[in-house]
Amino acid sequence: MERKNRLNHTLDIQRVRRYGKSIAHPFFVLIYDREKSVDNAPVGVIASKAVGGAVERNRAKRVLRSAAAELHENIQPDCMVLLLARKAILDHDTPEITELLAAQLKKAGIFRESSQE
Repeated sequence: MERKNRLNHTLDIQRVRRYGKSIAHPFFVLIYDREKSVDNAPVGVIASKAVGGAVERNRAKRVLRSAAAELHENIQPDCMVLLLARKAILDHDTPEITELLAAQLKKAGIFRESSQE
């Protein structure tokens, strides 16, 4: 995922965590907030120490970032998305997580079926 599409400012992350709506899954938690001033749907990824050591946390973030990058063009452009990794994600590969993330985005109502037609 390109850096310009990442949610990486502390205040933005705090705002999404505080005011956003969350949808939980055993592998990750999706938190999103609609923001009219945003036009590129930034996505942030967090893995706490509960996920594991540094190697496990980095792998979890890498898998989530990769899944988000594949689906980024289908996310509503006025949303800020935050993904919180859970320990169970370590047992699964990127294609599985991509499908699950797409389902969670659809459930949240921020997924567009086709980005360009």
